Amino acid sequence: MKVLVTGASGQLGHDVCLELEKRGIPFCAPASKEMDITDCGAVLRYMEDTRPDVVIHCAAYTKVDLAEDEPEKCWAVNADGTRNIAEACRKLGSRMLYISTDYVFPGTGDRFYEPTDPVRPENVYGRSKLAGELAVQSMLKNYFIVRISWVFGKNGNNFVKTMLRLAETRSELNVVCDQIGSPTYTADLAPLLCDMVQTERYGIYHATNEGSCSWAEFAQEIFRLSGRNATVNPIPSSAYPAKAKRPLNSRLSKQCLQDSGFFRLPFWKNALKHYLES
Repeated sequence: MKVLVTGASGQLGHDVCLELEKRGIPFCAPASKEMDITDCGAVLRYMEDTRPDVVIHCAAYTKVDLAEDEPEKCWAVNADGTRNIAEACRKLGSRMLYISTDYVFPGTGDRFYEPTDPVRPENVYGRSKLAGELAVQSMLKNYFIVRISWVFGKNGNNFVKTMLRLAETRSELNVVCDQIGSPTYTADLAPLLCDMVQTERYGIYHATNEGSCSWAEFAQEIFRLSGRNATVNPIPSSAYPAKAKRPLNSRLSKQCLQDSGFFRLPFWKNALKHYLES
């Protein structure tokens, strides 16, 4: 099996490449200058040259607030770019794993969203990622769609790094307390994705670390485990205006993983502890 990984310079793509290398699975991880996913011709040419059996599509436009100001750029990457890869996979007979997001849901209520629940994204980023999902489903039979949330990993910027950096100069931080979800540690997720692509258990999955918390609770645990003395002041989303509407409920049910014989990721506090230790 040969794998093509997009977005290898990002948090998840980086760890997926490390996991493939660890397992001795051949892979290619083109930079954007080698394969511009917004250029359908460039995607097809690269994939014709490399002939991957499966594509793990981690590349994405993830600047949620900026997407409201530049929707065309966000759409070109998340929707059109994903369609270009799906079309090349269809032509070459390759399988595809697409990384999606909790933002495809409206983010209301307090129950855990199932993969089959109705989708209704509330911002440009969420709509672009849903368009990517629909492109994959319309063009391919052999695909995985994996929705994740609140991603953190060694490679790149994330909430954990931001909190630690701010704690160096501030003794108190205001953090939103009414948005509830589950962090996803890329070093935990990468092995699951590599397991998936070695099966034919296709479909839509949710994959985050177990348990849920608010952003404020996440920050408090970051400071507790890292020994920082910063105080977290929980505030409602209304007190922290942002250009893009955020879901208040990002809880994702992972029963689908268990039902298909895949492992569920560790509890998020354990994942955070391992991340900080590493």
